[in-house]
Amino acid sequence: MREDLIASLRKMIVTDLFIEVAENDIGLDDGLRTVVGLDSVGFVDLRALCEQRFNVEISDDDYTPENFTSIRVLADLIDHLQAKKAAADSAR
Repeated sequence: MREDLIASLRKMIVTDLFIEVAENDIGLDDGLRTVVGLDSVGFVDLRALCEQRFNVEISDDDYTPENFTSIRVLADLIDHLQAKKAAADSAR
C-alpha cells in the first residue's frame, strides 16, 4: 500500500471534510464512521473527492459501506481502480 495515498486520504478527510481529528490520529483501520465520525453526506463527499484527486471512477457497485470502512480498505480500493484504469489505458 502506498504511503502517499494514505497520507493524501488522511489529509483530505481532515482538510476537505472538516473532521476535527488530527491526520496522524487516524489509524489505518479506524472506522471512518465510528471513529472518525463521517456521516452519510461525508461519505458522498469523500467518494467525489477520491474520484477527482485520484483520477478514478468509483462505480455504484464499488460504492459500498464495506469499501469505505477505513483508510486501509479505501486505499486498497483506489489502488485497485487505478491499476484497472492503467491496464485499460495501456490496452488502447
